[in-house]
Amino acid sequence: MRSICSFLTLFLSSVLWADDPDLQIYKEVDGHSLNLHIFTPPAHSQGKELKPAIVFFFGGGWVGGSPKQFYPQCEYLSNRGMVAMAAEYRVKSRHNTTPFECVMDGKSALRWLRQNSAKLGINPQRIGAGGGSAGGHVAAALATVPGLNEQGEDLSISCLPDALVLFNPVYDNGPEGFGYPKVKERYKEISPIHNLRKGMPPTIVFLGDQDKLIPVSTAEKFRDEMRELGNRSELVVYPKQAHGFFNQGKPGDCFSKTMDETDRFLVSLGWLKKN
Repeated sequence: MRSICSFLTLFLSSVLWADDPDLQIYKEVDGHSLNLHIFTPPAHSQGKELKPAIVFFFGGGWVGGSPKQFYPQCEYLSNRGMVAMAAEYRVKSRHNTTPFECVMDGKSALRWLRQNSAKLGINPQRIGAGGGSAGGHVAAALATVPGLNEQGEDLSISCLPDALVLFNPVYDNGPEGFGYPKVKERYKEISPIHNLRKGMPPTIVFLGDQDKLIPVSTAEKFRDEMRELGNRSELVVYPKQAHGFFNQGKPGDCFSKTMDETDRFLVSLGWLKKN
């Protein structure tokens, strides 16, 4: 029998988002304004009851993509009581940038959220990060890589997420991993799996076993090394699913399934109430 959460997921995914998200500029760099697309819970009173929050980074190989990819996830989680956001960040096709600037923008977004948490009505100690593919890499890098901070930012404001929700993320930028030609000998600066440490945030990862870009073996290595360091790390592998399987509208009802698991994970952290 499908859970109540699944019915809610399917209902929300079958309709357009009721309201357009609120756009807030979090960074201006090289003549570009970067926005967070913010979905708030119904009747959310900013500055009163502090809500948990999550920001998603779109996929696209650090080359293209759109924040709208994660609108369905944001709509679902905002209806569950979170402030959920989809972030713009610089990509090669629009800004002639590299993966290093993508991570810099992700760190800027987390710092902006903490700095403006009271205004947004969010709990600064419950800000998660998520994303798919290259966006999953950006989210994972926020929790792992020590450098790649935008020049002039206030580094006393933490850019570390308090939880990670990752969809077929790029973990490994090394010679045998994904994206090495884009980062080359600098891969250890940006590769999440090369920067794991004790004290990382609880993490859940979703991956299809037919993913030709992110092998299951890499995901298992990430999970196992995280656990060896004493970190909570979950991996959910979906049979007969390829890269991008989690997006709304893909066959196999995997959007609903991954959101059910995301919901369970966030309930276990105490961020959401059990449905």
